[in-house]
Amino acid sequence: MKNVFIKRFAVCLAGCGTLAILGFSQCAIADVSVLLSFEPTDKQTNSSISRQAVESSIASVLKQKISVTKSEDLAETMRSTRSGSYDVFVASAQVAASALGYGYELLGVSAKPEKYVLVGRKSIGSIGSLKGNRLYLPQQDSIYTYMARGMLNANGLSLKDMKTVTYERYPNAGLIAVSIGLSDSTVVRLLDWEPWIKTNQGAATLLATSSPVPGGYSVVVKKTVTPEVRARLEKWFTTTCEVVGMKPLLVEPELADYKAVAQLGVFTPTALPGAKVVTYAEVQKLVEQGATLVDTRTEKEFKAKHIPLAVFVPYHEKSLKDVVFDAALDDFSSLERLDKTKPIIFSCNGAECWKSYKASKFALTKSFGDVYWFRGGLPEWEAAGLHVTKDL
Repeated sequence: MKNVFIKRFAVCLAGCGTLAILGFSQCAIADVSVLLSFEPTDKQTNSSISRQAVESSIASVLKQKISVTKSEDLAETMRSTRSGSYDVFVASAQVAASALGYGYELLGVSAKPEKYVLVGRKSIGSIGSLKGNRLYLPQQDSIYTYMARGMLNANGLSLKDMKTVTYERYPNAGLIAVSIGLSDSTVVRLLDWEPWIKTNQGAATLLATSSPVPGGYSVVVKKTVTPEVRARLEKWFTTTCEVVGMKPLLVEPELADYKAVAQLGVFTPTALPGAKVVTYAEVQKLVEQGATLVDTRTEKEFKAKHIPLAVFVPYHEKSLKDVVFDAALDDFSSLERLDKTKPIIFSCNGAECWKSYKASKFALTKSFGDVYWFRGGLPEWEAAGLHVTKDL
């Protein structure tokens, strides 16, 4: 049996060698799986692009078997990015942003960056007024929902603050829902909002505008894909893809745009009502003036390195990383030992760390005097080239 296996293996190698001589490399290149996952709201793209046509066209370029799947289920698509289920994702920005954190690299994007706007009934004057009201959004994992979460989060609100969040399939229908009173707010693309409001003046009000987001669809490829396959895929998506009705990729966009999308609704808000957000320079001045700088990280993190003169006051964090967190799940008892009459600065591991945000918010409910939140925390301090202390 062993000799038979060796002979068959040798035959396979010989076959690969023959194919290589003929200019093919099927034995060296594994089959490639591709997922087409366009926004469910983009009906034109979804209906005009054939899975079979894409599969046949890419296969002819790679000269090997290709498996193309088409899906409108964005929740399942997002799970697939984390599990690495496909070699290639052709999808909107939030899908690409997720994949880039799980072993994929960017080939390009099919459209220029675009912005999204959060709009409300004409009687709503600010984002803060949306609390307890109704929000209309497309599918839960759509780019519109990501933008809504990000804009609300930046202003200290959460989707949980809304009375109801209705998920539908047509984003621009949200404008109609708001204008006739069926909903209080919605999120649409800026390029859709501008012409609509011109013909519907006074029907709704602009509450917030997002930062630029990669437009169209993005293409990401698993880093384990061979350079040869990657090069052929890049060529297909930048030139040949037009034969199946897809827009060719533009130049590779800024990765920072994708990082920003991935952080929406995950990073802490940029403001906290009742507290003042301060920079490293302001922290220095406040400490010199007698303010207490509180480090809310773990003991291990504090001993590894911390800002000089910082006081170690940790607490046990169990609640969700959300502006609407359940403080009852966290143990803030150590914060009660602080002198409430002195200015307090709360700090932790930067914008993605929620511990100092939660501590600041807790302090505001306990009649602390002046509460400052050093949102940038230790990373901002180090980035400024300032000294850190280590307890060895």
